[in-house]
Amino acid sequence: MKLMRVGPVGAERPVLAGVGDRYYSLTALTADIDGAFFASGGVDRVRAAHAAGRLTSVEIEGQRIGAPVARPGAILCIGLNYTAHAAESGIAPPAEPVLFYKAPNTMIGPYDDVLIPRGSRRTDWEVELAVVIGRRARYLPSPEDALACIAGYVVSNDLSEREFQIERSGGQWSKGKSCETFNPLGPWLITPDEVPDPQHLPLRSWVNGQPRQDSSTKDMIFGVAWLVWHLSQFTVLDPGDVLNTGTPQGVALSGRFPYLKPRDVVEVEIAGLGRQRNTCREA
Repeated sequence: MKLMRVGPVGAERPVLAGVGDRYYSLTALTADIDGAFFASGGVDRVRAAHAAGRLTSVEIEGQRIGAPVARPGAILCIGLNYTAHAAESGIAPPAEPVLFYKAPNTMIGPYDDVLIPRGSRRTDWEVELAVVIGRRARYLPSPEDALACIAGYVVSNDLSEREFQIERSGGQWSKGKSCETFNPLGPWLITPDEVPDPQHLPLRSWVNGQPRQDSSTKDMIFGVAWLVWHLSQFTVLDPGDVLNTGTPQGVALSGRFPYLKPRDVVEVEIAGLGRQRNTCREA
C-alpha cells in the first residue's frame, strides 16, 4: 500500500493511493498517519477497509502533498553508510554505524521549497532510503525480528550544511543537519509487502536536471534490518520514528559539484518509492 498525506501545512489529511489515479480518504479510520496510527494497527485497518470496499474515493489533483508521516518523535540518521561516500568524505568506513539526529521540525513535503540557511555557503543534498518504525523496537533479539517493526519505506533527502556540520560543529553534526526544511520526505510511505528487498533499490539524485548520485541500497555497509536491530540495543525506537539510512557517493562535499544556491532544483528518487522535486530559496 501507498500511504500519503495531502493538504496545507499543518492541515494534511491521510490518504491511500490506489491503483492508477485512484485515491481514498482515510479520515474515517484515523485523524492522521502518525505514531498512534501505527501503534494501534492502523496499517491493517486500512488494508481491511480497502479490501472490503469501505473507503471513499477522493480527488487530490492540484493539492499539496505533505510528508507521508506526521511529525515523528525522532529522526535518526546514519552517517557514512556507503563505502564510496565515506571515501569521498575522506573518512575510513566505520566499524559501527555513525548515529546522529535531526530535529523533527526539519521534515517537509516532497515538493516543498528548501530554504538555504542564512550565511550558508555549503548546503548539500543526500538521497536516502528512510525507514518508518511501526512497532516499538527495544532490545530486539536479532535483525530478523527488526523487520516486523518496520511500517514502511520512503524517499528522504538528508540535506546538510557542511560548514555548520564540520567546521562549526563543536564536535557534533546536528548544527549542519537540523536547519529548517532540511528533510523532505515522500511522496508516499510504501508498506513492506511492496518492497520485497530493501537492499536492492536503485537511488539517484539530480541538481538542475544534471545527474549527481546513482547507486543502490545493496551497497550499504549496514543493512536496514541490521540497523534497526543495532539501534534498539542503544535506544528505544517508537512507532512513527523515521530512520534515514545513509547516502551514497555523489554529493557536493566530494568537491566534484557546486553546493546548492537559491533557485536550484533538487530531485531525488528511489525506484518504486517515488521522486521528490524541491526548489531552493533563501531563508
